[in-house]
Amino acid sequence: MPNRLANETSPYLLQHADNPVDWWPWSPEAFAEARERGVPVLLSVGYSSCHWCHVLSIESFEDELTAAYMNEHFVNIKVDREERPDVDAVYMEAVQAATGQGGWPMTVFLTPDAEPFYFGTYFPPEPRHGMPSFMQVLEGVRTAWVGRPEEVTEVAQRIVRDLAGRQLDYGKAGTPGPEELAGALLGLTRDYDATRGGFGGAPKFPPSMVLEFLLRHHARTGAEGALQMAADTCEAMARGGIYDQLGGGFARYSVDREWVVPHFEKMLYDNALLCRVYAHLWRATGSDLARRVALETADFMVRELRTDQGGFASALDADSEDPLSGEHVEGAYYAWTPAQLREVLGGDDGDLAVAYFGVTEEGTFEHGKSVLQLPQDGPAADAERIASIRARLFAERETRPAPGRDDKVVAAWNGLAIAALAECGAYFERPDLTERATEAADLLVRVHMDGRARLARTSKDGHVGANAGVLEDYGDVAEGFLALAAVTGEGVWLEFAGFLVDLVLDQFTAQDGSLYDTAHDAEALIRRPQDPTDTAAPSGWTAAAGALLSYAAHTGSQAHRTAAEKALGVVHALGPRAPRFIGHGLAVAEALLDGPREVAVVGHLEDPARAALHRTALLGTAPGAVVATGMPRSADGGGGEFPLLAERTLVHDLPTAYVCRHFVCARPTTDPVELAEQLGTVRP
Repeated sequence: MPNRLANETSPYLLQHADNPVDWWPWSPEAFAEARERGVPVLLSVGYSSCHWCHVLSIESFEDELTAAYMNEHFVNIKVDREERPDVDAVYMEAVQAATGQGGWPMTVFLTPDAEPFYFGTYFPPEPRHGMPSFMQVLEGVRTAWVGRPEEVTEVAQRIVRDLAGRQLDYGKAGTPGPEELAGALLGLTRDYDATRGGFGGAPKFPPSMVLEFLLRHHARTGAEGALQMAADTCEAMARGGIYDQLGGGFARYSVDREWVVPHFEKMLYDNALLCRVYAHLWRATGSDLARRVALETADFMVRELRTDQGGFASALDADSEDPLSGEHVEGAYYAWTPAQLREVLGGDDGDLAVAYFGVTEEGTFEHGKSVLQLPQDGPAADAERIASIRARLFAERETRPAPGRDDKVVAAWNGLAIAALAECGAYFERPDLTERATEAADLLVRVHMDGRARLARTSKDGHVGANAGVLEDYGDVAEGFLALAAVTGEGVWLEFAGFLVDLVLDQFTAQDGSLYDTAHDAEALIRRPQDPTDTAAPSGWTAAAGALLSYAAHTGSQAHRTAAEKALGVVHALGPRAPRFIGHGLAVAEALLDGPREVAVVGHLEDPARAALHRTALLGTAPGAVVATGMPRSADGGGGEFPLLAERTLVHDLPTAYVCRHFVCARPTTDPVELAEQLGTVRP
């Protein structure tokens, strides 16, 4: 009989709807049930493409004896961390504080007042590697709850007090200056893996936000070391197994430091962020590899993640069915043996593919299989022949059982995708990509945004979810709308971004200028989450700071600029000390130091000369520059849709570009070459 998850919209919760565990969704009713029964709450947090979440479910949540024990002694709550990042953040902070590490699946035991007292992640069905079994954990918690209730209560209350004492105070830190950003670059240099690219050891994650900072830092200062770290890391990832050499797009991370073996799930946020980074690398260097990877990643998102409603799904699973064994195993869709390549391609092309993609008889993954790579020492080959090989392998792979897809649309991650696709469409003259970005933006406005411009976190199949948007939703969606406004010249997207950043000021901002992850009127948890550091995607704090800054540059609003500057106090405090974990904040700070520049391009929309100036403006590397294009706007507001176009006139009746920064404007120009110079690198 289905449990209480059967009517939920989250694909992750629906995966557990037929468990024998009597799951509850996160709700006041669940905690009321725990109080009435006098039992603790077992909170299980995960997401649909999480490999070990699936393993825990198969081993324990689908086991009748384990489920019966859970149902008798606990109220069991299942949470999709992607739907409720606020719940996830609060209890993950407790897990990390108590154990020194965290991850998913996350298992937390709570009092009926939602106070945590025991923590963990994955527990095996039998004791192994020094880990207790899941049943041993359940029995131990039950014993403590019944036999030592005062001790459990004291532990829970102390944890809540400790969490409350972690309140951040960065509002008075001051805005970051050149010294802090130089210090951040120095810190990154120390952590940089000069041999393999990236930062740190295994597992190695794509450092998307840090790469954006490095590109912007080079654009502002001319620091060649920053550009080299970005370019080399991008090449290493693009050549590694973390990148899908047949279908485009990036896996979540590499289990090794060489980027060879990925953790195979593909997340929308990773691919949106990396698509934009590679596009910006191409913009800075003209790299053919960067162009190819940006476009292939954009095409992957459209082909495999786009929903029928025009939004973008959250993720593809790591696991899929192995055609030979019939079992669901990690990487089955993506890995190859030499024999499989030769069977598909024939002898000569098969031999070439084995060498070209670094496939070995021993295998680079498991069971003699390899993840396709592009080794530096691979054979030279004719481009047309390689294109044919890739096409045939891709077609063969399409016949394999595909990984599952989490179809829920997350507002924040769609905002990131909108920005990436809009810019790729403009840079690479692919209007279809800009159209896909516009359709996703339309979906967010129609489905996720209510009459007060409040955002819902998720939707599925065109139906809005019940959970309120958090700060990252407002920041990332506003960023996507601003990028779309710059590319399309449609001022309505600037207007929608304005609604969102106004709500950031009204609902998420503390008196000292720091930002909360949840709105003032959001559901009260044991602690109001407030985290300025990046995880796999930009923190809501710094994403909102970037949107506030760009909106201020578009409109001249001092209130929005001041809010951005106060929010960036966290970068002043953390940038030199922990640059790997506040990369997006550092990138926004680069835009603040550079202005950001305000570019207005006026002229008739159908005039090719205006289009040339507009494209030049979009290709400028000045950090965070904002671009508006359209007909000149009169002083009374008539005409163009952007404030930056006010009273801008044509020079000699020709389309004209205006570049301003720090209250000073360069000479208006009708020449794309001169405009490019005005938007080029500023040497120290």
